[in-house]
Amino acid sequence: MGPRLIAEDDTLPVSRRRRGRAATRSARSGNLPTTTRRKKVNKLYLAASIVIAVLVIASFAFASFSGGGGGGHVRGGSAQQYVDGVGVQVQILPHNHIAEGTQGSYNSQPATSGNHWSAPARCGFYEEQLPDELVVHNLEHGNIVVSYNFVLESDVSVLRDTLDSIGLSQVWGVARFYDQIPAGQVALTAWGVMDVFPGVDPDRISRFFDAYAGGLGPERFPC
Repeated sequence: MGPRLIAEDDTLPVSRRRRGRAATRSARSGNLPTTTRRKKVNKLYLAASIVIAVLVIASFAFASFSGGGGGGHVRGGSAQQYVDGVGVQVQILPHNHIAEGTQGSYNSQPATSGNHWSAPARCGFYEEQLPDELVVHNLEHGNIVVSYNFVLESDVSVLRDTLDSIGLSQVWGVARFYDQIPAGQVALTAWGVMDVFPGVDPDRISRFFDAYAGGLGPERFPC
């Protein structure tokens, strides 16, 4: 009788052969080991969590920054038209785009409506003079333009601090030096509305923003 051939599995202990056969049957039947299933489930949970987190962040970003034409979710003033006692009304002029560098013709100083350049100024506080033809486009977008003619730097600092304390000014306000009004005066303008007074009057400035920021003008774009 010839020598007996020993299969490879016969050299393994019985317990290991059983585990190997069990794993093979599980793989054939589609039943994965518990540890493998847990790993797959954990990966699915992780992927789902990431997707949910991205969607939540995107929704907050959209709510914060959407403003499009009409202001979107960005908060503005309370009035959609002139409020008696908050500034004075100025007749609305025809308003079209004109070539940059071209001078417009206006019915008030500072201007409150009329022809303007094609691009508005960015919101912020400027110590230089911005032309009416530029900031009238801001007025068309519902922005508030704060024009000042101060000689003393201390007055400029007081005005800047006042505007920094007004939340609506950060979204809708443009402040600029403007030598076409008497020295020591401040002029607030919205689309078709103007208020001029000496010095810095925080309550008056805040009231103007609360009424008209993002509320007047044929277009509404925070800057």
